[in-house]
Amino acid sequence: MQENVNIQNKKARFKYFSQKKYIAGMVLTGLQIKSIRSKSVNIDNAYCNFDSNELFLFNINFENSQFDKKNNTVKLLMNKKELQKIKKECNNPGITIVPLKIFISKNGFAKIQISVAKGKRNFDKRQTIKSREAKIKISRVMKNN
Repeated sequence: MQENVNIQNKKARFKYFSQKKYIAGMVLTGLQIKSIRSKSVNIDNAYCNFDSNELFLFNINFENSQFDKKNNTVKLLMNKKELQKIKKECNNPGITIVPLKIFISKNGFAKIQISVAKGKRNFDKRQTIKSREAKIKISRVMKNN
């Protein structure tokens, strides 16, 4: 029985407004998939960028002692039409591609959910914090009653 792997980028939901989400495959080595299955991957500072019409994930941190810092880029696998659509959307100013989560599909392949996102400003972030704290207060009051 396979354990459910779900590695999330919690900073992305706080820093960005997610507009469109896509799922892509990943080109990985054996040690990289081992570290994903052991949930020792950090994608908090990762970002996606195009390099000659191919989409790459940069700055992914496989927390194995056997990796060096040069080996932190992963090629993402998507359809040509999807790549063209994403590239067209990213030409707008303030738009970036952010990884949201890494998971293992039903077939056993490692997949990544990426999002075309727009960065939040400081007042947007403060508003997010206020709404989160209000939800916590309401749940505390409901729990006590």
